[in-house]
Parts: sequence; structure tokens; C-alpha cells
Amino acid sequence: MVSSNVDATVQSALSAYQRLSTDEKLAFLWYVYTKMGTSITPAAPGAAGDEIAKGLFNQVKELSHEEQLQVQRQIIEKQDSLIGREYGSLSENTKLLFWYYLAQGMEEGVIIPMPENYEPSGSIQKLLSDIEACDFEQQITFLREAVIDAGQEPKSGAEI
Repeated sequence: MVSSNVDATVQSALSAYQRLSTDEKLAFLWYVYTKMGTSITPAAPGAAGDEIAKGLFNQVKELSHEEQLQVQRQIIEKQDSLIGREYGSLSENTKLLFWYYLAQGMEEGVIIPMPENYEPSGSIQKLLSDIEACDFEQQITFLREAVIDAGQEPKSGAEI
């Protein structure tokens, strides 16, 4: 679900992103966040959102590396899971921040890292190049739109 105020460049990049496999999307997000991470944090302000994103990140951090990867895949694939529903209830900016924390956690070794011998596909490389050519506002719009549609909607009633 892409907002109607997204320009053609971002729309094209989002279409390319949607064609990536689940693991390619995870790799792409990691590459983007390691390159742009410090600029994303100021673009996702709000102390409450920060605490919520950190809380969800901490839940993922407590899992084994294999479970961490599975949770990330479930979020990207919109599978029904507790963490996926919690993620789905986050605001756009809090979702951005959550992925930033995951990328930081990968760098710190508390979240499953990228395989050492991982080589990004041509599709990932082209998309990274396209995003790097965008201005900052387009980059943030792209990221927000890419992560907003992930996760699962919270259940009604007392269940999450």
C-alpha cells in the first residue's frame, strides 16, 4: 500500500523492492541502514517511539540468532506472530527506528549478522544505487513506505 504522494522515482524503487525475495529485502534494509543509519534517527523522532522501538528490538535480541532471522522474515512476509503484530501496531517512524536498531544490533553482534561471504544480487545493487541517487527526502519516503507495509495487523480485543 503506497501513499498517493510518492513521486515516480520512489514509486519505481518501491516496485523494485517488492520484487525482491524476503532475504534480499532483509539484506537490502541492512545495507541501506548501515549507509544511512545516522540520518534516519533524526528523521524518526519521538521519545515514546524510541522506547517502543527499543522494547521490540530487545524482544528480538533475546532470541537465538536463528529465531531472530525467523522473526525478521515473518515481519517482512506479514506472517501472523506476536512480534509481527506488535510491529504492525507501530507508527511509521517507530518502524523506521526498529529496523535501524536491528541494523545496529547486527553491527554489534547481538542480532544475527549478515553471512561473511554474502554477495548482494544485481537487483539489490541496482536498487541501492537508485536509492543513493535520490535526495534525502526521497530516501526517507522510500524507507518509510518499504517498512510500513510489513508486519501483521494487531488482533481486536485483548489479544495483541
